[in-house]
Order: sequence, then C-alpha cells, then structure tokens
Amino acid sequence: MGQGILGVTVDIEDWYHIPSVTGSPFAVYRDTAEFYARWEGRYDYLTEPTRRVLNLLDDFGITATFFVVAEVVDRYPGLVEEIADHGHEIACHGLTHACKIDHRTRRPLFSSEEFVQRTEQARRILEGVAGQKVVGYRAPNALVGGWMLDALEELGFRYDSSVSRNSFYNKTDGDLSGVSTAPYLPVRHGLGPGGDRAILELPWAILDLAGLKIPASGGPLLRFLGARAILHGLRQSLARGPAIFYFHPLDIFDETFPPVGKNRPFYWLIKGKVVEDRIRYLLRELQDTPARPLREIAGETDAG
Repeated sequence: MGQGILGVTVDIEDWYHIPSVTGSPFAVYRDTAEFYARWEGRYDYLTEPTRRVLNLLDDFGITATFFVVAEVVDRYPGLVEEIADHGHEIACHGLTHACKIDHRTRRPLFSSEEFVQRTEQARRILEGVAGQKVVGYRAPNALVGGWMLDALEELGFRYDSSVSRNSFYNKTDGDLSGVSTAPYLPVRHGLGPGGDRAILELPWAILDLAGLKIPASGGPLLRFLGARAILHGLRQSLARGPAIFYFHPLDIFDETFPPVGKNRPFYWLIKGKVVEDRIRYLLRELQDTPARPLREIAGETDAG
C-alpha cells in the first residue's frame, strides 16, 4: 500500500492568507475580498520563494503536489502555470483559504452547499490553467470536517490530505483515535477509518515517542522543531506507509512580512534560508526513498 514512498507537498498561499489576517472568525479582515479592497501596500511575498521552491525540487528531481489557493491564479498571473510546467501536480487548497470550520467549536462556517459551490469553482479555475485534472484537496489551515469529505467525494475528488492525528491538537470535528499515518478510507459523515467509499485520506507524518505523538509533517513544526525531529518522524511514518511532508514557500522567504494580524507574534520568528537548508537536509537524507505526487500515491494505495 505505497509503503516507503515520500509525498512532498507544497501549500501555495501568501502571508495574508493566514487566519490572523483573513478568512477566520478572529481575522483582521473578514475575507480576502475585503483585504484587497483596503490594503494599499505590497501583497506579493509569494512569487519569488515559489520559484526558489521549484529550483529546489528540480535539484532533487522530485515531482511534488502543490496545494494551491485558487485565487492565486488571478492575483499572481502565470505562477500556477509555471508550477504545472515543471511537471508538478496541482491540487486544491480552497478558493480563498477561508477556514471551513471554527477553530474553537469545530462547527461549520459554511453550509455544505456553499462549500461544494466554492470548491467546484476553485477546481475549475485551477484546471483551467494547469492543464490537468485536479483530484486532491487540503483544507485551509488543516481545519477539516467529515461533512467536507462527503462533499469532496460528491465532487469526484480522489483524495484529501488534511488530517494530523497527534497528542497536542485536533483540528477536525471528529474522533481520530483510530488514525495513524497510513492511508485509509474514512467512514461516511466522519473522519475515522473503516469506511468504504471513493475518497482516500492521506494523513500527515507523526513522530511517536513512547506513545506521545508529535506532528512531524513539516510546515510550522519544521521551523520550530528543526530538521532532525521531522526526519525521525518521517522515517517512522515511512515504515507504516507513505509519509506526507509539507512546507510553504513563505517558510523559506527571507523578507519580513507586513505587521498585520499580531495574534501569533512568534509565528514567523524562524524562516528564510535556515528553513530552506533544513528542507534540503531532509531531502538529502531521504534521497534513496522514492518521492511521488499524491495522486500517484493514492492510486498505488487503491491498487494495494
């Protein structure tokens, strides 16, 4: 079932897509439409580090999955096309990166009908420029509910990769006690394993220390924990099945982002070249592990 395969994934979003700035109940701006209408400064901190990511992946010969916020297509002309031209998989990271469930109550912030409409629109935009079918989804901020997987299955998505079962937080609306890092078919209307449906969940890597499960899939934890803990968790996850690793172009950007949304003052304390060096270290250490885009991992898992 795809054991020993590394899934390298990249989330394409800019600094203002984080929930303290837009798209959440505690954001400075209600949504990105309001942000664009009111913001008068530079907003593109994404293009330059994305091109650095493309060069980095070329250096290692890796085909990755890029989870793209669909409005990037209009705001950053040619960027998504450039990613696709490098041979990478384009997957959906929402229309505007708005949270779909409340981070505290886990209650839906959109109706199922609104979610279907917005996700269908996002997929149509991405497919229009990528020249490939979009079959994968990752929930913005990894806030995901079982009802969302029902809608994704209805829309024909082949897989989701949003779930992280760990000992510190649960960003879903369900019980993840039966989830590890191995791919699984979720139950209907939920996120637990044991279902029989057409959509696969590809959960994130974890580091298990005597039962303490530490998120080890990358992202902010790569910035705060460092590369060695992430590497240990990826290797543990590879022993169970595919290991999902992710990061953002913003993680390797050296410039300081605008001082908006100070709810998380230390969020970007560590970033830039030090994080790029960590990513390169991880990929060098795992260079003997086959790396595949998630659409291929999902297909191999199905076949298994």
